[in-house]
Amino acid sequence: MEVPEPAEPTARRRRGRTTLLIAAAAVLGVVAGTCVGYLIQADREPTKLASLSQPVLTQAKGPAPEPLSAAQDRQVKVDGDLRKLLLKKPAGAKEADWLTGDDGWMDLGTYAESYESPGDMFGELVGDEFRRAAVTGWESGNQTVEIRLLQFRQEESGAAADVVDNNEYWADAKSGTDSWSVPGTGEGMAYVHTKPKTEAGYLPQYSAEATASRGDIAVEIWVYDTKPIPKAKILDLAERQMERL
Repeated sequence: MEVPEPAEPTARRRRGRTTLLIAAAAVLGVVAGTCVGYLIQADREPTKLASLSQPVLTQAKGPAPEPLSAAQDRQVKVDGDLRKLLLKKPAGAKEADWLTGDDGWMDLGTYAESYESPGDMFGELVGDEFRRAAVTGWESGNQTVEIRLLQFRQEESGAAADVVDNNEYWADAKSGTDSWSVPGTGEGMAYVHTKPKTEAGYLPQYSAEATASRGDIAVEIWVYDTKPIPKAKILDLAERQMERL
């Protein structure tokens, strides 16, 4: 039976505005409660404030600390060649010739094309201060792996963490999905989708994914196979990739 060519990662779409409306309502509730608190407090006797004077701290003596080396300074590392931070292809695996992008890079338009509404996504990425994206992938037997690093300028917002939130929302929405936290990442999550995609004439296609962020970089990982993907596989990829950041 024929094995299908590696599929593109599942097309994502940004979460709708309903979530924003719910959040806004919650904020209004907090504001209303705060106003009531102020009115109650206004009828009470003022409380005497503690003295503002503080003990004088003696400055530590000794030489100034040495600046971090390029190897120790994370910002120097992430501002360099982003492709060097991607996991390396395992020994024996075949390089992926199906990756989108150019020489390991994905520009804004190419990344937006992986979403259901590329035009809308392009505008959102511009607003999110998209900086650049690096991608790698490989094949091992019937299994394929793709990893993307998305970097944002983050002068106005924490876009990398927002990408992770968006990815986790849609991954959780799939039926037959098991999930686990990625150790050491805070909000990072790994998912195994136990229901395969099926098509007449082809072997079933199982998938797993992981997403996490560190600073201004969001990580996206996909694994596809013709048999169920172990939890250990996707977690191992996610942990090792995050260690490189």
